[in-house]
Amino acid sequence: MKSKTPPPTGDQLLAMLAALSNPHRLRIIAALSAGGRNYVSQMARELGISRPLLHLHLQKLEDAGLVASQLELSTDGKALNYFEVNAFAVELTPALIAEAAKTLSNNTET
Repeated sequence: MKSKTPPPTGDQLLAMLAALSNPHRLRIIAALSAGGRNYVSQMARELGISRPLLHLHLQKLEDAGLVASQLELSTDGKALNYFEVNAFAVELTPALIAEAAKTLSNNTET
């Protein structure tokens, strides 16, 4: 039996929603979900965006806990930063939002 993950805190929910509020980041999640883990250069080519822009979006997704990265060395000695989607499921309901709001920190920066 799988254990149910606890609902996100207010700050976690805000980070997740902010991370998913960008079309590039939605495409990144979709690409990683469909194709499995991938490295930055290959993803940038597949998505048609620059590596620096992709890094920016991947960092936002990683900060929100939606993706994870792992640095590996290729057979020719190049460092490849692989990313994969972390499993997540949030049923966004008024009740979840009310509970999450109770745990918001005082930090109002977005």
